[in-house]
Amino acid sequence: MYQLFIANKLYSSWSLRPWILMRELDIPFTEQVVPFASDSNWEEFRRFSPVGKVPCLHDAETVIWDSMGIIEYLADRFPEVWPKEAKARAWARCAAAEMHSGFQNLRNACGMHISLRIKMNQVSAAVQRDIERINELWNEGLSRFGGPFLAGDKFTAIDAFFAPVVFRVQTYGLKMDAPSTAYAQHILALPSMQLWQADALKEEWSEPNHELEAKAAGEVIEDKRKAQ
Repeated sequence: MYQLFIANKLYSSWSLRPWILMRELDIPFTEQVVPFASDSNWEEFRRFSPVGKVPCLHDAETVIWDSMGIIEYLADRFPEVWPKEAKARAWARCAAAEMHSGFQNLRNACGMHISLRIKMNQVSAAVQRDIERINELWNEGLSRFGGPFLAGDKFTAIDAFFAPVVFRVQTYGLKMDAPSTAYAQHILALPSMQLWQADALKEEWSEPNHELEAKAAGEVIEDKRKAQ
């Protein structure tokens, strides 16, 4: 059985991508949660990943240490990872690659934090451009391929790649247009997303740097952990 190494569900956007894809497609796996450390994760994460990062997938003696690499490794074995229709598949791969390598301004300003609800102090022009581009991509996918997912009527890898953005929309109240807002709500309602969120709120550890990063974006108006 596949073994997926991830970090705190509260913070780890990269870990979420393969985790939710495998859950949604019913690909059996076991998870190993290794929490972020306050100083360096290098030595601890190097026990299972050659680059000292998460996520990392083990398949017997085979180790796949990058989220895109994991997705493509799984796609070789499970064709439903990507859309079946060729045009949708091509679009989805391009959009996933754009998400994998881009949107750094949004990532830096709005770190993933499942439990907080934050009123942002301001949205910089650079962050706004990232939001607008994501909105554009989501609208394109939904309109071209009919929804309710980004590349058609089934959850695929492109939805997994944008799942962390969906959580950011919730945490920071990011302003999207009506179709994108509806898409975000649809993804948030998935049982797998609800399970990730519930697990995150139960975690008994926190990491100061991730906490400070999220809170630097604005005023914390709610912390869901306090309601547990």
